[in-house]
Amino acid sequence: MITKLMSKTLKVLMAIAIRAKGDPKCKFTSLAHLLTEDFLKECFRELKRGKSPGIDGVTVGEYAKKLDENIADLVARLKAKQYKPQPVLRVYIPKPNGEKRPLGIPAVEDKIVQMAIKKILEAIFEQDFIDTSYGFRPNRSCHDALKKLNKTIMTGPVNFVVDMDISKFFDTVDHKRLMECLKQRIVDPSLLQLIGRFLKSGIMEEGKYFETEMGTPQGGILSPVLANVYLHYALDKWFEDEVKQQLLGYAQLIRYADDFVVCFEKEIEARVFGDDLRRRMGKFGLTISEEKSTIIEFGRCPCTRAKRNGRKCETFDFLGFTHFCDISRKGKFKLGRKTSRKKFRQKMTEMNIWLKRIRNLVELKIWWKVLGIKLLGHYRYYGMSGNSRWMQNFYHQVVRLAFKWINRRSQKKSYNWAQFNRFLQFNPLPKPKIYHSLYNLIP
Repeated sequence: MITKLMSKTLKVLMAIAIRAKGDPKCKFTSLAHLLTEDFLKECFRELKRGKSPGIDGVTVGEYAKKLDENIADLVARLKAKQYKPQPVLRVYIPKPNGEKRPLGIPAVEDKIVQMAIKKILEAIFEQDFIDTSYGFRPNRSCHDALKKLNKTIMTGPVNFVVDMDISKFFDTVDHKRLMECLKQRIVDPSLLQLIGRFLKSGIMEEGKYFETEMGTPQGGILSPVLANVYLHYALDKWFEDEVKQQLLGYAQLIRYADDFVVCFEKEIEARVFGDDLRRRMGKFGLTISEEKSTIIEFGRCPCTRAKRNGRKCETFDFLGFTHFCDISRKGKFKLGRKTSRKKFRQKMTEMNIWLKRIRNLVELKIWWKVLGIKLLGHYRYYGMSGNSRWMQNFYHQVVRLAFKWINRRSQKKSYNWAQFNRFLQFNPLPKPKIYHSLYNLIP
């Protein structure tokens, strides 16, 4: 039964995608009718279990007990235009630096509808999105963006890198502008009204309701695709259709969600772009964070000049890695990368907090296995060519932390280093490994 539902839904979405790709100027007039019981049930099955409930206190498991009844009621309200998203429940989770990070938790019912709208929007806008956009897109990842950056700098005439940060992007998206972006492809008033209701659904924090006049739905499944639509028109399309057409030199944009870098051949064009970008973001209600933004001399030629003059090239951070000019074993230029100091400290702090908390909650053999899983997760992200030293450093630091906290368990046997190393020999933790090779990408 599930296979039939999936194939039926997939067929409809594929038809939408084919039409959108075949006619870039096509505006879809009727989409809300796709929110059927079968479609919403499929979306429900994709929701992650075990997550905290939203404002109504209903979990995914509880919703599933009366799934047919709940979905039928939901569809009836959608058709009657009586469905109204509930406010997002805002909670705070501790950060390693002692501060707290806000987290938005939508109700299960709202997650289902958001999932359905997300699929519809992706079917349409994925046909428009530019290849150098990687964040929150099907079959694309951070590592794909990093590989693109590597290829760009290694093979292109790059001499300057524009590294700019949009201040509080997800909190400052202009709703009116966003709806204008959506209307470039969608003119179905029912679906647009539904998206508008999500944008204005508000936040509930400690029993108090707060209106949302700007920004995308916190914690929402819909937020990433809305952000991509917004930045497609605010940045990507503008860069391809207007900026690049006026340049004399080479330029390449690589974006992952709201994090992006732009590589340039000519300094004057890089600096003019920086000024133009500030004005462009301002038109869309966005602000460039000046303290986190810079234009640096970077690339094959700048590296050679710096070495000749006895100085180091500047560096920049992108997606958790610090990128720097390096030299291969054969003495040739290569793009180097290592875990950024900020991310390294953050991950070590998180690990220290976790070990301190877990050491007395469960048996050693249980949390030791979880520690191994956490290490593997770190390697799978940071395990890129050239980053072996920093991964080894992370492994050894974690081993030291484990030794520290294993000896601070209440009324438990303590270990000296010899005993601990013997324990480690029979209960080995995963060693660092390169999961993402870059060297075979460059001819």
